[in-house]
Amino acid sequence: MSDSKYFTTTKKGEIFELKSELNSDKKERKREAVKKTIANMTVGKDVSALFPDVINCIQTDNLELKKLVYLYLMNYAKSQPEMAIMAVNTFVKDCEDPNPLIRALAVRTMGCIRVEKITEYLCEPLRKCLKDEDPYVRKTAAVAVAKLHDINSGLVEEQGFLESLKDLLGDSNPMVVANAVAALSEINESSPTGQPIIEVTTATVNKLLTALNECTEWGQVFILDSLANYNPVDDREAKSICERITPRLAHANAAVVLSAVKVLMKYMEMMGHDSDSVTNLSKKLSPPLVTLLSSEPEVQYVALRNINLIIQKRADILKHEMKVFFVKYNDPIYIKMEKLDIMIRLTNQSNIAQVLSELKEYATEVDVDFVRKSVRAIGRCAIKVEQSAERCVSTLLDLIQTKVNYVVQEANPRHKVNYVVQEAIVVIKDIFRKYPNKYESIIATLCENLDTLDEPEARASMIWIIGEYAERIDNADELLESFLDNFHDENSQVQLQLLTAIVKLFLKRPTDTQELVQQVLSLATQDSENPDLRDRGFIYWRLLSTDPAAAKDVVLAEKPLIAEETDLLEPTLLDELICHISSLASVYHKPPTAFVEGKVGLKKILPTRTDGDTDSEGQAQVIPGPDNLIGDLLDINIGGASEGGAGAPPTTDLLGGGLDQLIGGGPVAPGGAAGGLAPGAAPAAGGGSGMNSLLGDIFGTGPTAHTGYVPAKQVWLTAQKGKGLEVTGSWSRRNNIVHMEMTLCNKALSGMTGFAIQLNKNSFGLNPAQPLNIPTLNANQTLDISLPMNTTGAVQKMDPLTNIQVAIKNNVDVFYFACMAPLHIFFTEEGNMEKKTFLATWKDIPATNELQYTIENVECTSDGISTKMAQNNAFTVAKRTLEGQDMIYQSIKLTNGIWALVELKLQPGNPAVQLSFKSRVTDIGQGIFQIYDAILHN
Repeated sequence: MSDSKYFTTTKKGEIFELKSELNSDKKERKREAVKKTIANMTVGKDVSALFPDVINCIQTDNLELKKLVYLYLMNYAKSQPEMAIMAVNTFVKDCEDPNPLIRALAVRTMGCIRVEKITEYLCEPLRKCLKDEDPYVRKTAAVAVAKLHDINSGLVEEQGFLESLKDLLGDSNPMVVANAVAALSEINESSPTGQPIIEVTTATVNKLLTALNECTEWGQVFILDSLANYNPVDDREAKSICERITPRLAHANAAVVLSAVKVLMKYMEMMGHDSDSVTNLSKKLSPPLVTLLSSEPEVQYVALRNINLIIQKRADILKHEMKVFFVKYNDPIYIKMEKLDIMIRLTNQSNIAQVLSELKEYATEVDVDFVRKSVRAIGRCAIKVEQSAERCVSTLLDLIQTKVNYVVQEANPRHKVNYVVQEAIVVIKDIFRKYPNKYESIIATLCENLDTLDEPEARASMIWIIGEYAERIDNADELLESFLDNFHDENSQVQLQLLTAIVKLFLKRPTDTQELVQQVLSLATQDSENPDLRDRGFIYWRLLSTDPAAAKDVVLAEKPLIAEETDLLEPTLLDELICHISSLASVYHKPPTAFVEGKVGLKKILPTRTDGDTDSEGQAQVIPGPDNLIGDLLDINIGGASEGGAGAPPTTDLLGGGLDQLIGGGPVAPGGAAGGLAPGAAPAAGGGSGMNSLLGDIFGTGPTAHTGYVPAKQVWLTAQKGKGLEVTGSWSRRNNIVHMEMTLCNKALSGMTGFAIQLNKNSFGLNPAQPLNIPTLNANQTLDISLPMNTTGAVQKMDPLTNIQVAIKNNVDVFYFACMAPLHIFFTEEGNMEKKTFLATWKDIPATNELQYTIENVECTSDGISTKMAQNNAFTVAKRTLEGQDMIYQSIKLTNGIWALVELKLQPGNPAVQLSFKSRVTDIGQGIFQIYDAILHN
């Protein structure tokens, strides 16, 4: 009968029965009891109460029983450290047992018991096992040293175990060498300084290479990884090592192959002056990498991710192997996507024809994401291989004109989206930027498909094309005007592009597009809540009003050509990832520090070439990031000379009447300052409704926005949990709109992009009113964001009531946190109740719904309280004095329509305020009390 019977019993009182059986004199019953105990432990049942009884069974000659007791001991030693000391004598005794299996079992268990109290007792047995005559015991002891170092690194160094490990590197048995290498690598990886604790020397390398041919496949991986951390003395030694490693490329195990590739890629960096050696190694690297692509999909994916890194460093390795990366019909989607990326990287003049033929076929697939990427790939080919750009454009046009065949059905059968056309428009925009004034003849064809575009990026790209080439499109104004009808419903990306395109059109054809530019500027500045759009609108408006020539220079400036490949990894990061081939870092394309917390690890970089040569040919051009532009921005003379200064030429107003004419104001003031913005000028008639007041708000001259109490910011997401992103925040209500006030700080070493935010269902339906517009948050940059919110989202009662659960996404990860919103942000401006209504409502609400609260140490008069609370939409309905007490009655209306009635009692000379609260929904009572307390103490 099998051992499965031990997992089927669920008897009560079993622990007591096991206890008696464990103390039985019969060996068979004792062994059965230990098996039952281990079975219970395996299924998660707590059997720690049997610890002393199980430990008593350790004194046995039966190897099977000893294994089970040691297994139990490893599991429960941490929770019973005092009892575990009882087993020390047995370890010492077992380490001297004639049977090598028992000696190895004892030393393995010693390494697994993570209890500091007993580690010092285990040093002597471990030392003996490291010098044991049996290789099985020695290899087990080598791993035990690494485990002991993890528990107490100081003890390992004091006892000289590191030197013993180094001695094992010269052991006659290859498996002992492999385990010693693995243990030393583990110890080096845990170095707190990032520097290796034990350096590998030339003599050690020779011993490792000797053992490489004889040990198991995983032993070979350990040895190869160790060799990858070694920097040869010169290129001659590098060539010698490469020759001895090259046979590993033919190994059946993919891990061994990739580890060998990693060593060769690193050492090839030292042979820059000797092209023959590098060429020969490149030829040898190609077949094993191709062979990996005939493995199962999961291994293929890992291989492809590594190949992606390899060809970014050395594209010539696989330059003749394009066909193996062609997509098969039954490839999983993740394989298809990776193959596409590699195809583009390997594309050149000699293979572009067959690549285009393949990509055109891929655009007819049913998988939407694959179709999108295939079409974009055609555009990338055009940008990369200039001689074939015309053929690529022709292929894209064919796809656009045969759009009926590639329409993808969505959930709504009437709604058809042509993904091919959308992606083609996007890539053609990039082709226009790469090759200006070359392929503009196809614009007419693109304009015919304007109505089929419904994705923001495609619409924005089409708008850019119309604006950029407005002088060639007769009805450009009509096309752009068609987008204005639903301007506020468009994505922010489309709105910004539309604003710029219409301003471009106006600068090229000012006579017949005045009304159009007025319309878009009004929409962008007066009716928009997007700060980026508003700011750009105001900048354009002022440029057009004051200096049309400058506006032309800025808006119609010549654009830099786009780079050939914008998705290449930054060179230093690529070098680091090459050193991590065959690890998770090479799959994620991120350094280990980006996804492994708590360990510094060894900093791995490629060695420099000994001859000092650097190859400029074939190196990718790195596009400067925003931080490189700061110096240029600081050189701009923002002040400059005033337009109205002596000798300044009169400026021509392209708008034919200046800023005031656009907004219905008066003539431009003498001196050239438009819109009454000259110092000391009186505001325009009409109060806050004119553009002057809008500009006044921006530049601090207009009326202040109504803002109530804003709590101090608290840390919502720590940098540790946010993988470098720290979020502090608070909540406010301004001009009848709830705002999420956040400060985002990037404490990581690299920039963050792709920000988005989402709120979970909450008690008040709070939801972002617009996307989180953060293009890039650079390293060590801090950014303040005020995100408008609405209360039209999904509602779900939370506990506590104002608990808000938030998810913030960026290119690193998705981060979740919860924060408490103060209740007053949900107080609306419609909360001022009439006296009669207040009295009737107060009487109508049952007395059981009345709650009492005392606010201590209030230093406000009744008038002061009324003023403070009115600023936060808690309105005073009536005041009176009764028996020497000031009574204040206030009404509050929440965004979800719930009313709250409050009575405040103040005794002159007494700093305590008595607050009585009534509402049909008493759940909000605690929140009301807390916010009154906070506001009155603010």
